[in-house]
Amino acid sequence: MLERVFRAEHGRAVAVLARVFGDLDLAEDAVQEACAIATVKWRAEGLPPSPAGWLITTARNRGIDRLRRESARADRHGQAALLHAAAEPFDEGAIPDERLRLIFTCCHPALSTAARVALTLRLLGGLTTAEIAHAFLVPEPTLAQRLVRAKAKIRDARIPYRVPDAADLPARLNAVLAVLYLIFTEAHTASTGPDLTRPDLAAEAIRLTRILAALLPDEPEVLGLLALQLLTESRRAARLDANGIPVLLPDQDRGRWDWALIAEGQSLVRQCLRLDRPGPYQIQAAINAVHSDGTDWVQILALYDQLLALTPTPIVALNRAVAVAEVDGPAVALTIVDSLHLANRHLFHAVRADLLARLGRTADAAEAYDEALRLVTNEAERLLLQRKRAALSQTPRD
Repeated sequence: MLERVFRAEHGRAVAVLARVFGDLDLAEDAVQEACAIATVKWRAEGLPPSPAGWLITTARNRGIDRLRRESARADRHGQAALLHAAAEPFDEGAIPDERLRLIFTCCHPALSTAARVALTLRLLGGLTTAEIAHAFLVPEPTLAQRLVRAKAKIRDARIPYRVPDAADLPARLNAVLAVLYLIFTEAHTASTGPDLTRPDLAAEAIRLTRILAALLPDEPEVLGLLALQLLTESRRAARLDANGIPVLLPDQDRGRWDWALIAEGQSLVRQCLRLDRPGPYQIQAAINAVHSDGTDWVQILALYDQLLALTPTPIVALNRAVAVAEVDGPAVALTIVDSLHLANRHLFHAVRADLLARLGRTADAAEAYDEALRLVTNEAERLLLQRKRAALSQTPRD
């Protein structure tokens, strides 16, 4: 119970205090102290009427106490921060825009993508350093140093805690959306490890995107990303069979899909259509919406044509080739796939193997599956590839 409250309110408290103190480290430390105090006090006395307000007020007081101690030691940084905190207007109601400011700070283009992801999850998602390190399979000391360097860069470069001006918003918003998309993508299909998905990480990505959508309700790409996440997440329960092997979308039991998430996602897609400012996340959401309505491959191919025009990447072209195979046949799709430079991706070889198998080129398909198996790093995906590779032995060889 307390853990849920702390995680839900952590981002808002850090966001408010980052502005109050002008120092991310101090803001985070103060919130951690307040949570430690709350653990003892709330277990003894119960939750206060406003847990968020209590945490923010307590954390602010602890932070000011620390600054006073540093100021008394003639610490010029402490003196300056204390003056900043004392002059800063404070409202324990903590308006949501504080979180929006911190999201844009965490995702500033001056920071590396890895640093943006780590900071967003640590400060807005409330995940511990150990949890983030585990999620992205890096050593905890490496992740800790990444966080230290990112916060130092924000401090030293004087990156402001604010929403960008209108002229700067598109580029900055794109960075935010890219981070949230990356987090969710990793959660949906883990890049390595024994499990296909990481549900807790997916929940954090959706929660952060919901915050952004609530704060920027007229930004269609924000709504599109949220719709994409919800429609994709709706199928999670049907993505594994009883043996832990992934089940491809056409073979999934739709009765196990979460139709409440589908309805919400489809509603967001319709809202995006009314705004009439299409973008890559909206188109991907629309593709998933069509899948949830029965998979009209002609419509999906048309949407992939739009997506490829906006985002001409080999990965989009590979996904489009899957739709081409359903509309124009595997031979046409194979020509497209063979033109792509994705030989270092296991999905490239897996798609190619499937197309070769459908064309009756069993020996070539087996070689492609072998290459996919050499490159795959997720164990659940490996099981699926092994099953498909084994099925070729039951097919007459070409």
